Amino acid sequence: MRVIPLRRLLTVLAVAALFLTGAVSVQAQTGQTAARGGPKPTVVLVHGAFADASGFNDVIALLQKAGFPVIAPANELRDAAGDAAYISSILDTIPGPVILAGHSYGGIVITNAARGHANVKALVYLGAFAPDQGESALQLAGRFPGSELGTALIQRHYPLPDGSGDGIDGYIDPAKFRAVFAADLPESTTRLMAATQRPGSVGGLAGPSGAPAWKTIPSWYLIPTRDKVIPPAAQRFMAQRARSKVREIHSSHVVMTSHPVAATATILAAYTATR
Repeated sequence: MRVIPLRRLLTVLAVAALFLTGAVSVQAQTGQTAARGGPKPTVVLVHGAFADASGFNDVIALLQKAGFPVIAPANELRDAAGDAAYISSILDTIPGPVILAGHSYGGIVITNAARGHANVKALVYLGAFAPDQGESALQLAGRFPGSELGTALIQRHYPLPDGSGDGIDGYIDPAKFRAVFAADLPESTTRLMAATQRPGSVGGLAGPSGAPAWKTIPSWYLIPTRDKVIPPAAQRFMAQRARSKVREIHSSHVVMTSHPVAATATILAAYTATR
């Protein structure tokens, strides 16, 4: 794991303070745990399709350096209801407060997984879907112009274990992966990401979301303005509807990987506002 310099950590904290109020000090961002009335929340990070939890590596390092417990589970990427139920079961094991953050399809998962968990204090959408009831990832991605995901998807059929037919997984064409998914990362990095991408079930990407937790839990939204998977206009629409606190950044879809400082700052802003 990369060692995060102290100077970079302080930058994260300062950006978080500016994001929230424009005047909160770095010291107020971190504070002394005992003086603030209890332990820091556990940050649960949920990745989306075509990626895995390693995309959060730099964010995790920054959060851990700041003293936050972090869990970045493997999102199963099979269907919205089942994936949310799995993440919900992880939340069941966390006794204290939680900040729940998701990237891309992971936003659908956290929107559903947080329901019924009073300890989830904030939802953080990092270039993510924040659906209303009945909406799907593919529907929202196509609602506004600008997504290049549809033309980049490759479908692969595989036999279902029960012999009832074929399942269909969606991958991003490796030749288009960098341009669509991660244009601001080095090509050497995106070649590896394309080769190791985890597929999303096509049925899952098209599956409807349930009642949204953002109606009762405060939310924060980091919008990457160069996103070619979820159009920025779609993200602005979802953020406004959820009454999220919004920041925009010049980034590709994988904002937590290409701009981990900004992603971490958004999480810290949610922490500051809800503690």
